[in-house]
Amino acid sequence: MASLAPASFGAALPAAHDAAGAQHYPQGTLYVVATPIGNLADITLRALHVLQLVDVIACEDTRHTQTLLRAYGIDRPGARLLAVHQHNEAEAAQAVVARLAQGERIAYVSDAGTPGVSDPGARLAAAVRAAGQRVLPLPGASSVVTLMSAAGLVADGGESNAHNSSAFVFAGFLPTKAGERDTAVQALMQEPRAVVLLEAPHRIETLARALAMLGERRITVGRELTKQFEEIATVAASALPDWFGADRDRMRGEFALVLHPVAVSGDGGAEGERVLRLLLAELPVKTAVKLAAEISGAPRNTLYDLALRIRNEADSDSA
Repeated sequence: MASLAPASFGAALPAAHDAAGAQHYPQGTLYVVATPIGNLADITLRALHVLQLVDVIACEDTRHTQTLLRAYGIDRPGARLLAVHQHNEAEAAQAVVARLAQGERIAYVSDAGTPGVSDPGARLAAAVRAAGQRVLPLPGASSVVTLMSAAGLVADGGESNAHNSSAFVFAGFLPTKAGERDTAVQALMQEPRAVVLLEAPHRIETLARALAMLGERRITVGRELTKQFEEIATVAASALPDWFGADRDRMRGEFALVLHPVAVSGDGGAEGERVLRLLLAELPVKTAVKLAAEISGAPRNTLYDLALRIRNEADSDSA
């Protein structure tokens, strides 16, 4: 977390109340609150208001959250904080459900970023929904979309392929065991869409060596996003180990990486679409996609997404 003095946020709480206080905040609701991934100024006004308002704050680490709250001038006694982390999430969720049934408002925050995205929170939200209670998300910082917004995700080969460039897969942390990790990277070779990965500093060098097998495919690395020593760079996958090795400081901090999308070759892409459109006139989507991929050599995932768009366009035209 960035080192900003609490005094920097002296005007934030009144502003949060003025901006968000008139909105409706139902009781018996779990508020899933995104918190900054580094720079404390990235908190939203609505998040500040809700963190003041709720009866209890469930959090991944009570000590970390207490420090965060104090930075904003929010004073919460320890009894108003409830630990809900990856080791107790299923059991703690039942305590949250019971409190919600009594009409309490509860916020959930992870240590940084958006809960439930490679952080605890998903099981909690699922349990609350299963109990018939409301989950209300408060959007905010996320390392995934933060890096994607700066990566310039144009398909490899320099082509402006809007379809390939807008679709992405969130893979999160790859397996830590070498064999499983290599298998996962080999699977990425067959994925034409952008892929977002996360990694910890003590494993980033190993991940870089594994990703090098992807050759000339571009990777954008985001290190210490939003923090003082933030660094964003795009290199070929084969050059990634050397990029880290050129400056050992580059291995410090938390990492998000984006594997850039691959352009479908001009002939393959055009031929794949032509064949797909012919087949869709007579066959179900899955069958048409399978045959079009075999005939044209275009990636099946790309053809499947295209088939859905073609069907949606046809439905819109006939409406």
